[in-house]
Amino acid sequence: MRPSYKSIITALKRHGHKLTLQRRAVIDVITSSQDHLTPAAMFEKVRQDHPGIGLVTVYRTLKLLTELNLICELRTADNCPSYTAGTSEHHHHLVCSGCGKVVDFASPRLIERDVAKLEGKLSRENGFRIDEHLLEFTGLCELCQKAQASSV
Repeated sequence: MRPSYKSIITALKRHGHKLTLQRRAVIDVITSSQDHLTPAAMFEKVRQDHPGIGLVTVYRTLKLLTELNLICELRTADNCPSYTAGTSEHHHHLVCSGCGKVVDFASPRLIERDVAKLEGKLSRENGFRIDEHLLEFTGLCELCQKAQASSV
């Protein structure tokens, strides 16, 4: 379940953070979008209603929301972060290597059990404490596949 604008605002208040107009604007953009947005894309959307906002303010707000686990950060192969309103359940990503589209998915319990077994095995064999994991599948979305097929 995606957190709402109201729930993120409530969490910020609970943690003692100020609710500036700029923070509210960033939260509004991220909670109203179904897509993963880069900071630059978010900045452009926020600037439509708040032309005086700075890119640094957007980055700082995203950093704060990420640290409080209120939004989900994804870094693709080019190491460019994108963000979406987080979910309360653990989820994974399908990432299009053509256009950068990101699709969130929650894996069935069977897969999660298998991943948990693998995590335990890797931890034991390598003496490594695993705190969390991220599963991403990269490939081409349907639109990029069609574009690729038509260019051949």
